[in-house]
Amino acid sequence: MPVNFRELEENLTRIDSVDAARIVSQGANITELHVIGVPDKPAKQIVRDVQSLAMARFGVTIDHRVISVVQISAKDLDLSQGARAALVSIGETPNGTRTTIEVTLEQHNEEHVGTATGPAVMSARPRLVADATIAAIELAFPTMTPIALDAIATTTVGHSEVVVAVVVSAADRGSEDINVGSAVVTHTADDASVKAVLNALNRRLGSLEE
Repeated sequence: MPVNFRELEENLTRIDSVDAARIVSQGANITELHVIGVPDKPAKQIVRDVQSLAMARFGVTIDHRVISVVQISAKDLDLSQGARAALVSIGETPNGTRTTIEVTLEQHNEEHVGTATGPAVMSARPRLVADATIAAIELAFPTMTPIALDAIATTTVGHSEVVVAVVVSAADRGSEDINVGSAVVTHTADDASVKAVLNALNRRLGSLEE
């Protein structure tokens, strides 16, 4: 009998050591299992907890090599959820060899639109999307220290495409404050570029709201 992976995900989150779980599958096979686990338990034990529940309740054997565990405290999860700006839309206005990207973010039921203009070529698009995202963030958080995109790139991790963004700002005594964020490409590279920038800045945005 086929396993309902959504039901399996819901059951996995009932494990004390698991806060969230997401399954990636091909047909009846689990190819990836991403888990957010509590920080006070060894990752290997969390993997064993996941395997034990899957076998005991669903008769499913999960290879430990497809399970990835990220350990985040409940406090950090609450902070991220409270401060996170949500992506509403990504738009584009072409103009010959140039194009303008618009990123709309929602923060506390208010929408903020950031724009970035540059060459209409695919190699420049991730940076334009990221710059537009930063512009929208600066509108949503006007007291934030000025920030800039240092780099953005797409890489392959396991079987997934992942966008990685590096964001910088000035810190004390002329030093740099560097933040790195990432997002798996699940829909489009544009969406992942926005989410990678937001992921890099979530902690900083949270500190502005404390």
